[in-house]
Amino acid sequence: MAETLSKFQKIPDREPPSSTVGMLAWIRINLFGTTSNTITTLLFLYLIYLFLPPFLDWAIFNANISGNDRSVCDENKSGACWTFVKVRFEQLLFGLYFATNPDQIWRPITAFLTFGIILTPLLFEKTPFKKWLLLILLTAYPVFFIFIVYGGAFGIPVSDTGQWGGFLLTFALAFVGIVLALPLGILLALGRRSQMPVIRALSVTYIEFWRGTPLITILFMASVMLPLFFPSGVDFDKVVRAMIGITLFQSAYTAEAVRGGLQAIDKGQTEASMALGLGYWRRTIFIILPQALKISIPSIVNTFIALFKDTSLVSIIGLLDLLKMSQSASRSLEWNGYDIEGYLFAGFVFWACCYGMSSYSQKLERKLDTEGRTE
Repeated sequence: MAETLSKFQKIPDREPPSSTVGMLAWIRINLFGTTSNTITTLLFLYLIYLFLPPFLDWAIFNANISGNDRSVCDENKSGACWTFVKVRFEQLLFGLYFATNPDQIWRPITAFLTFGIILTPLLFEKTPFKKWLLLILLTAYPVFFIFIVYGGAFGIPVSDTGQWGGFLLTFALAFVGIVLALPLGILLALGRRSQMPVIRALSVTYIEFWRGTPLITILFMASVMLPLFFPSGVDFDKVVRAMIGITLFQSAYTAEAVRGGLQAIDKGQTEASMALGLGYWRRTIFIILPQALKISIPSIVNTFIALFKDTSLVSIIGLLDLLKMSQSASRSLEWNGYDIEGYLFAGFVFWACCYGMSSYSQKLERKLDTEGRTE
């Protein structure tokens, strides 16, 4: 018996059947697993067959990108006129001021490159000093952006914000709205759950007022009506007024997203921290709020994505964001009739930015998921 046991060898695990793993197995299970899935898959494949080849022919294979005017596009009507985007690229990205002042275009380019240099290390988990980089992005970078893009210091001429436009304006409005609305929304969420009646009433009134008012109305009031209440000779920049309106509007939605996370925290967390002798602010900052923000990540990022897209509403007050700049450029006498290309370019930029925010939020959810709830 002992001799038999000494000769025992464990048989290595066999590979799973090829029909249950790999790409083919995934396709069979998810796309053709049931009759309804098979019909739906075949229907979508048929629609792709109908629409994708003509679109690729128009957008890529027969597209026009050479030349510097519309003559090339007029000769070949079967393809997209990306020459329009190439010629008006600086205008679409940086607005009229920097497009008409080529010697100053280095300023928005420097601002965007600096943003990318600071942001890129934050996307990797093993980057050292990530907290410091995030602090620089949220505090020092906005000051740098003002100095470099607006000007007025170190010999840099002041730019006309009325001629800001394109992606530069969209980025500035969204970035300021996100950076300022998040801390304000957190304070409002805490105030709405406060035990002090006055604080709670003020927070509820603020949230319900701004959440119940359309953003178009807020922008119109900030641009047209607000200057009427200023003394004679006192005026705010139109872009600054739009930033204030967007921040106030966005903070109300952020507050409700954070409040949902706060309500999901078990009361035992608060009771345990109180039993340890922690005061309100210490238990809120170090125990309650980190857990609430982790739960609220999907809702918060959803409001940020909505804010980024809602920046196109500033066209109601005469500011040319990326979408409005694309429309304006395509309706000029030089490029009239090529608005589809402008809309596609603007749509791609919006999609790329929103997809980037969504992807990073999902990565952050998986990293912070300590309970195995993220799929």
